[in-house]
Amino acid sequence: MEREVLFLPFLKMASGHHHVADTLMEETIKINQHINTSKVDILSYSFGVVEKMVSSFYMKWIHLFPTSYDRLYYYLAFRNAAKRSRALHYELLFSSNFQKLVTRKNPSLLFCTHALPSNIAASLKQRGKLDSVVVNVYTDFFINRVWGIKGVDYHLVPSLTVKKFLVELGVEEEHIFLTGIPVHHAFQPAPPRKEETGQYAVLVTGGNMGAGFLENLLPENSQSSSLQYYILCGNNEKLYKRLLARKNDNIIPIPYISSKQQMNELYDKVDAVLTKPGGVTVSECLIKQKPIFVSHALPGQERINKEELEKHGLMMQLTSDKSVEDQIINYLENEEAMSLYQQSVGEFHDHLDKRNLGEILEEIMEKSISR
Repeated sequence: MEREVLFLPFLKMASGHHHVADTLMEETIKINQHINTSKVDILSYSFGVVEKMVSSFYMKWIHLFPTSYDRLYYYLAFRNAAKRSRALHYELLFSSNFQKLVTRKNPSLLFCTHALPSNIAASLKQRGKLDSVVVNVYTDFFINRVWGIKGVDYHLVPSLTVKKFLVELGVEEEHIFLTGIPVHHAFQPAPPRKEETGQYAVLVTGGNMGAGFLENLLPENSQSSSLQYYILCGNNEKLYKRLLARKNDNIIPIPYISSKQQMNELYDKVDAVLTKPGGVTVSECLIKQKPIFVSHALPGQERINKEELEKHGLMMQLTSDKSVEDQIINYLENEEAMSLYQQSVGEFHDHLDKRNLGEILEEIMEKSISR
């Protein structure tokens, strides 16, 4: 009998939750091609077209009323994160359809890459209504209060700080795998870039919708710039066309890239990355050991990510009182600053499990069979 493994992000819009789920699915299939894998958004599974409305509302809320979203996220999901309690409203909305899903699929393993499906799975597990092995895969550098903990069998965590947090909550260390936020195996460490053009190169990225909000940070007269900008435009065609119209050799707009290998090669071309503090992008940068510069963070998760990364010396916050270009160049040419950054990145990697992701997933699968 073939085994079924479910991967559970939340919402259908492109996000780190989906990128991580896709990476886990690919690694799972490499381990055993006879395993059936499915990726399911429990919101659209439960309520159909409502998911599109929720996604649209979510994005508009963040961009139009960032302060209110940030405040609500802090109070409902982050404050007193060590205090866990049942989220009865989520259970009321999703438990019934979640049970229908697992009854139909009969999965042996559930990989939750978002807090909400983790919460529902953990609740069902504790009440004896779910037999599947549940694995939390965290896609930020902290754990919010929505994630299920009791009832979850294994945890793939992004950092030593998060591992310690789980241990304090009573999770046994042998059930925690310090993987970092999982990224595709195409992203591999690269030797330092040999600068040959007399310019530093910077990758500018803002997620799937492109780096539109970072466009204002680009110098007006970049013909004389000491930086070359590779700008990921994602699905933002207007941004791509606008940058092309500049006809500037130092500004290189790049449309949506689906190939992980192409993205890895693009990282190899640059000396630093200017981005938002999204979990997956930051994790790719850490693997590539590229200095991370942040000028802007979306409210909620990204703001908290930024604070965690700053705390451990893994990113540089740009200020508004100096030009972005000057700040980046000064940092790259500061041997002491670069040395401290490399030391921080080295310490981060030293704590990670030395096995590759596939080996860790194989161990979890073997443990789940022997239960």
